Amino acid sequence: MARHSFIQMSKLSNVKGRISYISDPKRQEYLYATFSTREDMIFWNDLAKECQEEFRRYGTEGKCVEARELIIALPEEYTQFDPNRVLQEFTEQFKKRYNVECVSALHHNKTKKNYHIHLIFSERRLLPEPEVKIATRSVFYDELGKRVRTKKEITGEDGMIREGCIVIKKGDAYEKHLFTAKDEVFKNELFLDEAKQFYTALINRHIHDPERRLKVFDPNSVYLPTKKIGKNNPKAAEIEADNAARQDWNRTADMALVSGIAEAEIIEIKNEHVYDEATRSVQKHGWLPGLFRGIIQKAKEILQVLIRETEVPPKPTLSVDMAEYRKMQKLMVKVQDEARAIKHLIHGELPKLEKQLAETTGLFKGKERKALQEKINRMKQEIDLRMDRLPGILKADGYPDVQAFKRTYDTATSLVEQYNRDLAAWEQQVNGKDKARPEQKPPERESIRKKLRDLEAEAKRRNEARRQQTRPRGHDYDRGR
Repeated sequence: MARHSFIQMSKLSNVKGRISYISDPKRQEYLYATFSTREDMIFWNDLAKECQEEFRRYGTEGKCVEARELIIALPEEYTQFDPNRVLQEFTEQFKKRYNVECVSALHHNKTKKNYHIHLIFSERRLLPEPEVKIATRSVFYDELGKRVRTKKEITGEDGMIREGCIVIKKGDAYEKHLFTAKDEVFKNELFLDEAKQFYTALINRHIHDPERRLKVFDPNSVYLPTKKIGKNNPKAAEIEADNAARQDWNRTADMALVSGIAEAEIIEIKNEHVYDEATRSVQKHGWLPGLFRGIIQKAKEILQVLIRETEVPPKPTLSVDMAEYRKMQKLMVKVQDEARAIKHLIHGELPKLEKQLAETTGLFKGKERKALQEKINRMKQEIDLRMDRLPGILKADGYPDVQAFKRTYDTATSLVEQYNRDLAAWEQQVNGKDKARPEQKPPERESIRKKLRDLEAEAKRRNEARRQQTRPRGHDYDRGR
């Protein structure tokens, strides 16, 4: 299987604390570089404050999301590059693409097996000028910071404003915004997929070995994705066992592909016997990792049965050296072009001259007739010369004459056409398998010229056999002498 990229996104409810954590050398054992698109923390302080104020104002449940974070795993090849340049490129490319402010850090984990970037970004953009809202009438907020309609709603039984409630008088500022609303693009499910494609391409730009390049995991493929085991994860052993079961399925899927089972058939088994079965299990029992591993094991066994019952028909092999055949095709075009030119002289130009000569009569046309006759003679000589040169075009490539070349060319063409028919039938039989799949090694290709020599040898043997049959017996021959 190809190596897959790992890009994960999370929501941050304390962006200032998270920035401090990822960029603090005392709290990070292997911190190689930090980078920010802002020179100070004022932006992030103001951002956090405005997010919290808006969260309270709307009375939203849950936690306030102040920013988001991407974790981008890098291949070990990247440890050879300047960490500051790597981090700067990955951060500035993100800002250029989405036009948001970022803070980033480049780390190794504790065991130095996971080289990765933390990239924190804002969902809001700074306004060119602060937006201030002035109250056209008195505005009231309760203890939770939620706006209410009337003063009565924040007044106690004693007729006084309850503690913690706020009254904004007419003409005073009641809201101030430094930032735009959150960009909805970051809430869209497609954003993370786009970020994965974007960063995978950026990572691969600096990996020269094609076999080492990463690819984004395709959820619609025959494979099951494995999970990332984070630092100090209390469920590390459970995730590791789960990953082992998934990898076991993936290896079996590889065997199924090589065995000639259609991708669609493997995906159908995965969807029906893994995903659908897991959904039913969760609805009935809740999420139980042990049950999920059992589901994968049963699906794998179903696939193994199919592998045992499936036999890939051998792929047709071509017994013609295609490089030599393409050379023969060029030769055929060359001699056919020459033959057309000769034919044009014989059936086009020469008859015109002969007709012109026949029509040139009269006592005083002798000189003109002589010139025409000389033209005719020269053209006949040119035709003979070009016809004599025709076999020479082929002899330069090792063919003794035109007949031998044509016979060999026709034989090779017949073999190629038959191979194409057999290949089409084979592909239909195996239901359009992936051509990139491992194939059986074809036998050594048979040289066209070797086949020509074999044909000539066979013709000589037949001629010799016929001659022996018609030759008189030895004593009669001696008597005749």
